[in-house]
Amino acid sequence: MKLSDLDTPAVLIDVDRADANLQRFQTYADAHGLAVRPHIKTHKLPRFAKRQVELGAVGITCQKLGEAEVMADAGLTDIFIPYNIIGKAKLDRLVTLNDRIKIAVTADSAATVNGLAAAFAGSPKPLEVLVECDTGMGRCGVQTPDDAVALAKAIDAADGLTFAGFMTYPKAGAVSENQTWLATAKQKGIDAGLDPRIISNGGSPDMWRAHEVTAATEHRPGTYIYMDRFQVAKNVGTWDDCALTVLATVVSRPTENRAVIDAGSKSLSSDTFGMEGFGRIVEFPDAVITSLSEEHGTIDVSACASKPQIGDRVRIIPNHACVVSNLFDSIVLISGDEVVDIAPVAARGRVG
Repeated sequence: MKLSDLDTPAVLIDVDRADANLQRFQTYADAHGLAVRPHIKTHKLPRFAKRQVELGAVGITCQKLGEAEVMADAGLTDIFIPYNIIGKAKLDRLVTLNDRIKIAVTADSAATVNGLAAAFAGSPKPLEVLVECDTGMGRCGVQTPDDAVALAKAIDAADGLTFAGFMTYPKAGAVSENQTWLATAKQKGIDAGLDPRIISNGGSPDMWRAHEVTAATEHRPGTYIYMDRFQVAKNVGTWDDCALTVLATVVSRPTENRAVIDAGSKSLSSDTFGMEGFGRIVEFPDAVITSLSEEHGTIDVSACASKPQIGDRVRIIPNHACVVSNLFDSIVLISGDEVVDIAPVAARGRVG
């Protein structure tokens, strides 16, 4: 099958670029003695998770229980869920998952720890728990290294739980601040008689500086497999590294300087991250996707020397690849202009 045989909109994954991206970071991490635990929320595909492990990843990261269940069903056996697991329904599923594979989670409050302890009390296989630390992102996480140690002590003392270390999703660009926070928490934990054997750092924007966070034992990149417009803007990769594109068709040219494609907010991410427009059109890099309706993408083509015509097919590098993966039931794997396979996005839409 050729690209020309595909209907639009469709998500295309260049398998050669994706694999090169995986190999490039694994080589970097190996050179710096840093374990890789990639985040599968970007691709949600067991085949890529298995490839990441094959290349040297120590395991994978999933954001939700549903993703982890899909990956466990596919044969992945070492999974980290950096999320507060709250409520009996989810805790019951977590107990079942912990019986099947090696799994770890995070907690950032006594309430979360108490829920985990109640679910795992008396378990012959204790649950590994890391303390989530807010090192600058301003999302989840304990607020100070002292808070981190206090919660670590609570985990260490709880029946059915094992304290495994500290975890963060850091603020992009704040590498030195992240290192200082984690190093302080690690040392304070050791001084308190704890064993923070895992210090888990994450994020793709600063992944080429991961070695500067010397306190960390592992790094959790996600978007690195596909790259996207934002990662290119952050100099993480180049346009030639971008493995995910959305194939779309020009369906209208209502004015000289306006074109409309059949890919809107249900196909492209509405995230802008402070950038102009909603993606980069490979064939018309000077065009600007100015707005998205649900099924329409409106494009300003005034700066284009040649302009797209009705029926033309274009490929768009989205601002945020992770969101796009979650918008489609299946993706098209390609090599050059050849279709390699059409694969279901297995972990898409899984509850919890």
